[in-house]
Amino acid sequence: MNTRNATAQPIETLPGATSRTPARKRNIVAIAVLAGLAALLVLPLIIVERFALTISIMVFITAIAAASLHLIIRTGHISLGHAAFMGIGAYVSAYTTMKLGVPFGLAIVLAFAAPAALALIIGPLVLRLTGKYFVLVTFLLGEIIRMIFVEWGSVTGGGNGIFGVPAPSPVFLEPMAFYYLALGFAILIIGFIARILTSEVGRTMDAVRESEQLAKCSGVPVLWLKVTIFALGCGLAGIAGALQGHFLRYIDPTSFSIIQSLNLVVMNVIGGMYTLIGPLIGTVFLVVLPELLRGYVELQRILFGIIIILVMAFFPGGLADFGRKAVAGLGKRMKARGQP
Repeated sequence: MNTRNATAQPIETLPGATSRTPARKRNIVAIAVLAGLAALLVLPLIIVERFALTISIMVFITAIAAASLHLIIRTGHISLGHAAFMGIGAYVSAYTTMKLGVPFGLAIVLAFAAPAALALIIGPLVLRLTGKYFVLVTFLLGEIIRMIFVEWGSVTGGGNGIFGVPAPSPVFLEPMAFYYLALGFAILIIGFIARILTSEVGRTMDAVRESEQLAKCSGVPVLWLKVTIFALGCGLAGIAGALQGHFLRYIDPTSFSIIQSLNLVVMNVIGGMYTLIGPLIGTVFLVVLPELLRGYVELQRILFGIIIILVMAFFPGGLADFGRKAVAGLGKRMKARGQP
């Protein structure tokens, strides 16, 4: 009798069926990621226009910055001063390479260490705040750092910025070479962030975001975790700022203003705030679309406003959630059509 019941069980409830489904999904995701990486590797060989390569490089650099902010968002905080930490990395890298003769590799390490150290100092103070108070404090912090960039002219060049930031090496003066450099950094950093988010640390971050008090009661060192992630996110933003400075060969305070910080937040909101693919989708959207609508500045603002309203109203999970639901709905329809 027991044998018949076991045999009559639906496939979905048989032992091992549920374990095979996540494994199948992981395989599909792995194949999609590998296919995407392969496409990015051959893209410069197909599209050799300088403009297209420049946009692609900016997508990679901005994706690093957006993903680094995503780390902080996953702990339950939205920072409006994130671009300022990009600026610290950019100015540190530019100054050390131009004035001190530091090689590019060491300059990148310093571009990570400087904003991370500042985040470690201020983190225990500002991360005790939540909600709108944290947002306001990070906004003020970003403005203070921007004003330092403007006023400290002997180091930062003041409002004029710094011209002639050297390329990592002469070979990277060509867009194709810098394309692969930026792609390599993006793969390493975003892969590192993905590993954190899928680990026990990532699950703890999500628990802290959902219920900080419950996490504390479970023995999670909440403040220590938040400070560590905040410092890591700010340090990675510094690397993005350094890459941007060495690619454009020019930096100035306006590149790291509140506008850029807002753009990074919008990238996460439009793409999806609680999945790593979200800021990547948002980055492509906000970097590529303005270039396609370069001749229609007013139309850009209207279009962005409409899209943000629609996404927040109908897809709180962002475009990533919309895509997931669309794929799930398509799969259900195909399965329904296949039934007799």
